[in-house]
Amino acid sequence: MNNADKLKALKEQANKLPLFPGVYIMKNRQNDIIYIGKAKALKNRVTQYFGSNLNHTAKVRKMVEQVDRFETIICDSEYEALLLENSLIKQHQPKYNILLKDDKGYHYIKITSEKWPRIETDKTILQDGAEYIGPFYSGYIVKESVDEVNKLFKLPTCNRNFDKPSKPCLNYHIGLCCAPCFAKISYDEYIDTLNSARKYIIDGINEDDINKLKSRMNAAAENLDFETAARLRDRISALEKSKEKQKVILSSNKRQDIIATAMVGETACISLFVFIKGHLADKKIFYVDGKNTKSDYYGEFLQQYYQSEDIPAQIAIDSDFDDIALIENWLCEFKKSKIRITVPQKGIQKQLVDMCLSNAAQALSDKIERNGRETAALNELSTLLGLNSVPRRIEAYDISNTAGSENVGSMVVFIDGRPVKRLYRKFKIKGFLGQDDFKSLNEIIDRRFTEYLIGEDESFRELPDLILIDGGAGQLTAVRKAINKYELNIHLFGMVKDSKHKTRAITAGGEDIQIKANRKAFTLVTTIQDEVHRFAISYHRQRTKLSTLQLELTKIDGVGDITAKKLINSFKTVKNIKSASINDFLEKGFSIKLAEKVINYYKKQDL
Repeated sequence: MNNADKLKALKEQANKLPLFPGVYIMKNRQNDIIYIGKAKALKNRVTQYFGSNLNHTAKVRKMVEQVDRFETIICDSEYEALLLENSLIKQHQPKYNILLKDDKGYHYIKITSEKWPRIETDKTILQDGAEYIGPFYSGYIVKESVDEVNKLFKLPTCNRNFDKPSKPCLNYHIGLCCAPCFAKISYDEYIDTLNSARKYIIDGINEDDINKLKSRMNAAAENLDFETAARLRDRISALEKSKEKQKVILSSNKRQDIIATAMVGETACISLFVFIKGHLADKKIFYVDGKNTKSDYYGEFLQQYYQSEDIPAQIAIDSDFDDIALIENWLCEFKKSKIRITVPQKGIQKQLVDMCLSNAAQALSDKIERNGRETAALNELSTLLGLNSVPRRIEAYDISNTAGSENVGSMVVFIDGRPVKRLYRKFKIKGFLGQDDFKSLNEIIDRRFTEYLIGEDESFRELPDLILIDGGAGQLTAVRKAINKYELNIHLFGMVKDSKHKTRAITAGGEDIQIKANRKAFTLVTTIQDEVHRFAISYHRQRTKLSTLQLELTKIDGVGDITAKKLINSFKTVKNIKSASINDFLEKGFSIKLAEKVINYYKKQDL
């Protein structure tokens, strides 16, 4: 049975399912379970897999291709289906479900065994004579602690040999290193400083410690050892500030988790902040892929994560999702206490979520080697427009003409927030004469998706996640008709300009969505609108020049519209035609007689 027949048979089987809640289990030819899901109505959910694959992610398409059969288990409620799904995923670990990799491990603060010891981080204890302080559960806390103690005590973080004097690096000049390489500190004083740093790591700092340092500073000043006194003064100042400093003191809850997700295409980064008594106590990053929306990720993620982690009384998340009430209920049952999942819209909690989202965007950018601003802009734009997923491929369209003449359209493509110029395309309007932007847009969108079905042009093989039109409600209506013709689920918005032809807002056909307050999204949309307009204008000017040239060529005796077009296609520019020899005309298939007429015409023009 070929793939098309198999999908048809599976869809027929799915159409016979009841509209009851339950769990479905996808299996391959080897009878391995490759995916487990739950459904509020089994028939509706399962048939979606075996219908059109236009709106499936690449990972889902690959999964569906491997499905040989499926089984279902009917449940009494959606909540019961959730519990069963959770249990089965935990038991079978299917390939295409979200599987959070357990990268837990112990982390240590390491004091090296060198002559001039350094304070570093490590994940393993080696038999190297070094001192290991720990273990600590959070790698984030260990890194933060090592960075802080090295800055507080101005300890070196380089790999220089301090027994061989050399020029100090930038860290010394900006006050972050005591420069043992430059002999600015004696060996005995360095070891004393290191021991103080070690005590700070283990015991923290208290008033007695600071008072002892003050006594040492005063003694050094009385002995006219002003350099030592100055170093002690700086250390005292840093320690006093560190006592007052709180890394993040925004959450007033005793224990709270903040969760936010950044997405590019089908790849997502879920960032999770753990707050304990108002302090950021831990930061965790998870990478997952294969889903269309944040809503698709969150249900599975929260179930898996909190099966092995302590569940706080409050969880703030950046986006609402379909099963939020079910998951909240499940968490309450699991912990046997009240749990709240909130989606903050303002205030301190919103600031925390935004901070978490920024971290997710930067981490995702690092992973996919993208600029953090681009990733943040795409996530901000998706939130602003109310999209369920972050658009990876954005296509923008514009029309250009002069009083209806040389009517052209342009398409520009941005992928992951960046223009991909090899995918840009130009359209010459063919369906009618005169000026009608609505008809023009309808025509180029229709031609674009016709090309998608043919699949020959690289630029048209992939569907966009978001289409932006340079225009308002009328232009959107024209484009929507063309999209609906192909039964495609593509987000569509218009880019509205002000009286100075600058980007002002985005519209879905009703009220305008103001974007100027959202700086990253505004910059991205402005860039897209300027680029599609530039591309349309440049093509229109090119067409206008060619039209002018064609008109000029028809003034030559014996040159009509058809011959003029052939000359333009062969020589491209007036300059090339003017400088062409008789042999050049002959090589391109023109007669000697025509060549002589053209050459003589331009000779007379130059007189």
